[in-house]
Amino acid sequence: MAEPLVHGGDLVDATRRFGLPPEGWLDLSTGINPDPWPAPALPPAALARLPLADGHLEAAAAAYYGSDALLPVPGSQAAIQLLPRLRAPGEVAVVGPTYAEHAHRWRAAGHRVTETDAAGVEAGLERWSVVVVVNPDNPSGRTLAPERLTAWREALAGRGGWLVVDEAFADLAPEHSLAPQAGAPGLVVLRSLGKFFGLAGLRLGFVLAGREVLDPLAEALGPWAVSGPARWWGALALSDREWQGRTRAHLAEAAARLDRLLADHGWAVAGGTALFRWLPGEAATARQAALARVGVWTRVYDAPPGLRIGLPPAERWERLEAALRAAV
Repeated sequence: MAEPLVHGGDLVDATRRFGLPPEGWLDLSTGINPDPWPAPALPPAALARLPLADGHLEAAAAAYYGSDALLPVPGSQAAIQLLPRLRAPGEVAVVGPTYAEHAHRWRAAGHRVTETDAAGVEAGLERWSVVVVVNPDNPSGRTLAPERLTAWREALAGRGGWLVVDEAFADLAPEHSLAPQAGAPGLVVLRSLGKFFGLAGLRLGFVLAGREVLDPLAEALGPWAVSGPARWWGALALSDREWQGRTRAHLAEAAARLDRLLADHGWAVAGGTALFRWLPGEAATARQAALARVGVWTRVYDAPPGLRIGLPPAERWERLEAALRAAV
């Protein structure tokens, strides 16, 4: 069995390595909105009965994503693990370096996986049965134009292939999303409420695709896959346009503030999204350790080497600034 992958938010590992208890950390390792959508009190019925697929969540999601060709899932990670099992083993291209779960799960299901860049995908487009791309990318923030991805999808669909687009961070840049094209042959889009909405613990996501994908996926998930609280809160969050607009503006300002703060201490940002910043380079491991010694946990990558730093909550900026002074 393959070793489990390392992810952000692992404060158990941080505590083991540096000694600070979990509650003592400023955790900037995950790329999750630190000021989440303000969930109201939950009605007792959402907990006391089996989840009702009454259509409210689906309608809210359809209005938000621009398509009703969708299936709620218990977090997009569930779909990442199940989708590779819905196809016979084939040649899969993962545009990387990127979120490691994609290549890991396709390999585990018996597919032959090649990690390559966008040019590599196009150079051998007739070879692939599936192409997987994270757009915007995690951790680099790279984006590929919808027109380019649509051309890939058309080529793949012509021979029964899939284009799988993980849009976990696309709420910040909806103009790049392929979600409104959901239902087109060969297109599978993954969305989540964990990042932009800050509701990672809710474990709610969506797969947008045609029925030939959604029906077997629903069968694999089984009944009541999405909890009653997730259905109730998810519908409200997806419908809250005022909060969404205000939050996009706030996150853009916070990301610019983080860039300035890092630059003031000699740490140059080379990419990312409005929820996290990407600092490539061999200094990443040393920088992570220096921040960890003063209680700030970040995410380090080996290939390519780099450091991902998320946004602090509004009341924790001074602590981050003090930590950077101490680390430098």
